[in-house]
Amino acid sequence: MAPRGAAARRAPIGVFDSGVGGLTVLKALRTALPDEDFIYLGDTARLPYGTKSPETVVRYSLQCAAALVARGVRALVVACNTASAAALPALSAAHPGLPVTGVIEPGAQAAVAGSRSGHIAVIGTEGTIQGGAYQRAIRERRGTARVAARACSLFVALAEEGWTEGPLVEGVARRYLEPLFAPADAPDTLVLGCTHFPVLLPAIRAVIPPGVRVVDSAATTAAAVATQPAAGAAREAALMSAAQPGATTSPSPGLPAGLTEGAARAGGRTTWLATDGAERFARVGSLFLGAPLSAGQVEVIDL
Repeated sequence: MAPRGAAARRAPIGVFDSGVGGLTVLKALRTALPDEDFIYLGDTARLPYGTKSPETVVRYSLQCAAALVARGVRALVVACNTASAAALPALSAAHPGLPVTGVIEPGAQAAVAGSRSGHIAVIGTEGTIQGGAYQRAIRERRGTARVAARACSLFVALAEEGWTEGPLVEGVARRYLEPLFAPADAPDTLVLGCTHFPVLLPAIRAVIPPGVRVVDSAATTAAAVATQPAAGAAREAALMSAAQPGATTSPSPGLPAGLTEGAARAGGRTTWLATDGAERFARVGSLFLGAPLSAGQVEVIDL
């Protein structure tokens, strides 16, 4: 159960992922909500989630959420596309009253809002693409949309190694993306359906047509968390900005009801948790976070 009253005003926002990719979401959240406190949990002992069965992903996600709820979080952000696709209903059922936000719905909304032609490409892990969550979410919002989806599994390995640009990375990106964008009626919008992929954006942009809008699921999730659910045009504008060529999302200052008072106080602290490998978490995580992170800051926990 979410903290109430004064306790809720002091409570942090919990964020979890199968590893370090979700740090791109945390980075966007900390930019959008600089005074908030966060607890980030990377389930590094059991990554990747993308190759696991849906049942296993649900079980792992419930365990991650339970660990964060035990530390008193007042909202939960599922910074993993695979977990968002498989586990959101189970998480909401297990923690009634706790706001739970995934990365797929905000990304789908931004893609639909930003696409002129309705032809949208989605790239992600094998589990996310085969599960079809983005395809369904996009078509629910725009029934006439055409969705071209492709699994780009090597992108995860490249990002984890810190290989984010250069001829090798561009070669892999070209192999994955050219078939999607070669036709004359190619998609006009590309959804980065994995939280690892934003760090590869320079290589991705180098091989796709210049007019293609790129939707960063990290930025759109931060916009969703940082804006009022019923903010109408302001929320739409925040999501639209995440789908513009070269744009950076700048969420409006309105917050969901559960977040308003906490955001008003000074804070900005982050607690780092991992289930294995503090040194690797810190080393690779620094790349995704865009800021130095030391192993000494990372607490290794069991779930």
